[in-house]
Amino acid sequence: MEGEHDLYGDGSVVLLPTPGHTPGHQSLRLRLEGEELVLCADACYFADWMDSEETPPYGFDKHQELASLRKLRSLRDAGSRLIFGHDGEQWAALPQAPRAIAAS
Repeated sequence: MEGEHDLYGDGSVVLLPTPGHTPGHQSLRLRLEGEELVLCADACYFADWMDSEETPPYGFDKHQELASLRKLRSLRDAGSRLIFGHDGEQWAALPQAPRAIAAS
């Protein structure tokens, strides 16, 4: 698949090409009530990498990684909330779904 793919045709769930970490890597843009989230996955591991342009040392293509990072940064700067793939501090602060109570 080339380019963005609007899963439902309404802009609510859009696959975004963010190659570099791996060929064909994708991130996911979600439009929710009053908020746009982008799940970066491995396109950006940590929040502090977003502005430093740091990338993992073992990515597939550094040029594509940086282009994808810059694309994500432009989405952030336009108001999207980015969720980073490995940022433990961010994950700890995100709301969690309640755990299911096991039946006895």
